[in-house]
Amino acid sequence: MKKLLFFCFFIHCLLVVNAQPKDYEWRTPSKNSSESMPCGGGDIGMNVWVENGDVLFYLSRSGSFDENNTLLKQGRFRIHLSVPFSMSSFRQQLKLNEGYVQVTDGQKWVQIWVDVYKPVVHVEVSCEKERTDVEVTYESWRTRDRLIASRERFQTSYKFAAPKGLATKRDSIMAATDGVTFFHQNGAETIFDATVAQQRMDAVKDRLYNPIKNLVFGGRLHGNQFVYKGKTQGRYASSDYEGWTYLSKRPSQRHAFVITLATLQGSVDEWQDLLKQTERQIQTKRDLKLTRDWWHQFWQRSYVEGNSPAIRNYTLFRYMLACNSRGQWPTKFNGGLFTFDPEYVNPAKEYQLSPDFRNWGGGVHTAQNQRLVYWPMLKNGDFDLLKPQLDFYLHIYKNAEERSRLYWGHEGACLTEQIENYGLPCYPEYGTKRPAGFDPGMERNAWLEYEWDTCLEFCMMALEAHRYHGMDIEAYIPMIHSCLRFFDEHYQYLANQRGAKRLDGNGKLVLYPGSGGETFKGAYNATSTVAALRTVTTALMAYAKEQNDTSLTSYLLPLTSRLPDVTVRDGMIQPALHYERVQNVETTQLYPVFPWRMYGVGRPGLEVARNTYQNDSLALKFRSHVGWKQDAIWAACLGLTDEATRLLELKMGDGPHRFPAFWGPGYDWTPDHNWGGSGMIALQEMLMQEVDDKIYLFPAWPRNHNVRFKLHASGNTTVEAELKDGKVVHVKATPSVRQKDLVY
Repeated sequence: MKKLLFFCFFIHCLLVVNAQPKDYEWRTPSKNSSESMPCGGGDIGMNVWVENGDVLFYLSRSGSFDENNTLLKQGRFRIHLSVPFSMSSFRQQLKLNEGYVQVTDGQKWVQIWVDVYKPVVHVEVSCEKERTDVEVTYESWRTRDRLIASRERFQTSYKFAAPKGLATKRDSIMAATDGVTFFHQNGAETIFDATVAQQRMDAVKDRLYNPIKNLVFGGRLHGNQFVYKGKTQGRYASSDYEGWTYLSKRPSQRHAFVITLATLQGSVDEWQDLLKQTERQIQTKRDLKLTRDWWHQFWQRSYVEGNSPAIRNYTLFRYMLACNSRGQWPTKFNGGLFTFDPEYVNPAKEYQLSPDFRNWGGGVHTAQNQRLVYWPMLKNGDFDLLKPQLDFYLHIYKNAEERSRLYWGHEGACLTEQIENYGLPCYPEYGTKRPAGFDPGMERNAWLEYEWDTCLEFCMMALEAHRYHGMDIEAYIPMIHSCLRFFDEHYQYLANQRGAKRLDGNGKLVLYPGSGGETFKGAYNATSTVAALRTVTTALMAYAKEQNDTSLTSYLLPLTSRLPDVTVRDGMIQPALHYERVQNVETTQLYPVFPWRMYGVGRPGLEVARNTYQNDSLALKFRSHVGWKQDAIWAACLGLTDEATRLLELKMGDGPHRFPAFWGPGYDWTPDHNWGGSGMIALQEMLMQEVDDKIYLFPAWPRNHNVRFKLHASGNTTVEAELKDGKVVHVKATPSVRQKDLVY
């Protein structure tokens, strides 16, 4: 019996070891910040690289929005050892299983890690034999107010409509004997106030959620064995900087320092109190163990293993997303926490700008892009990572309700496509040149007008998180209800403006004017909107019945009867019943395949959807793997194995920079997170799809590609499977009762 127990334990340990992600490493230093490696945890991200013998890293934290809604970095840190690394045995390693970066030559080590539970960065230097001095320098390019250049406007929420003289305000930086403190403080007046005035919402301003007023963010670099050496200055890439250098008191085999961060809305004194409180909580040995345990557990939730670059990059990108697992704010689609000096993104363009730059703003969220970052978290089982994105809408939907009441006199949250972190349309896309009498609730923008259905995807994510994991989503139900109610009430309101009837001759809503993404404009019953409304209403109805919520059910039943159907004509799904023009390159006629899953493997109408994918002229014209393009997802959902494989290899192959999961810029910026997110979804759909109570294994996976995975399905189910040499050699569903639901 003892031998049997030991054997079972050994096999269990072997499986756990096999589930660990492989470390990723470089054997030579880097040329510049574009050749950096991501590191992070909690809600902190760093770009780490070694250049000219120094270890450098940019430090970013989720939610660091300035008065213009730029997502600012905390600064750059430079570590210099008096005894340099030996280049013949140099290694820079991303230790994925434990979530840290290590630089070593076999005799000296620099380890950088983030406490997952507290906003604290730890840096440890150790030597096996010789002693070394260590210098650490905090470098900042925000030591004075900086006028924002023409191209630089796009890092703010003002973008192309930035007023003359707009500046990024300087930080406050205070050097003391034992450490340097740095912070950025927003005033009471920010872009929020300009947006409220522009959009004629002053009457309700006092009721609006405002997350950037009096926001203070920053931190302190501190090490007990370091003393202040003095200031320095220089230029890195295209930005001048000043530096504050701290030197170890004496040469030693061990050195350590920490960077503690804090963010709050309030006074500087309150911010400093929060910073000190966090510093008092640091217990390095305990915090290291808890952090390593968190990463170990994270990698056991799910995994995909194989020999292809696509699978390796899937894992690397999932690590990048996990670095914002506990943040208040979602990971931005246009770079997340890992942007670097913009001149290295596209040297051919005018990008001689500060390291804070990213295209398409920091506080404004483009919902069509954001959604692709978050859909794959369901099958990954990363429900804690999903929560910040759901909370984003939870915080802002009340402001969107105020818009509907003020402008149109009805209920429901009007959540637009380009939406600020306070729930109002983005300042430039609302339009600065608006004709007299133009509806004040509308954006004056050819791409974005009438596009307000993407919020329904985040509603669906919440409902799916409950179906998958039993997540408590009661807090989100009023938001979901409000999003549906907007479409119901607003389109009856619009119909009533045109004539005497609120519904068409069949008693259905007339969703006109509408929009199929940013592409099919002036749409009548846009397919993406119809599919969204039908799917979310059905899912919310199921939830209401499960919770015995008769009030919600009584509202949803008649709403269901008012929803129109998806338009199918000439054997293909149409973008809408009618539309006026094509503005962009989104294939929204395939949204009923994904994200709305009305068509696909194991579902009715598969051939109609395949015909649309393979023969629709615009679907063919728009086909691509770049950026947010979803063709690989649709091919996988439709069981088109060869096509899905071709597109996946293009999409999830190595990006243009040294770290292979730094894709982009695509349509947005580098690292392109919606590029990676859409690739993750495609890979998952190739491996496993769920239809009603059935779980389809390898529905679009090539038989000659060996792979092993663990993914999540509904009902707190996980599925582990392995395909080897064309045969399924291992399958396990947990709980075991779901084994009968597997379809090969």
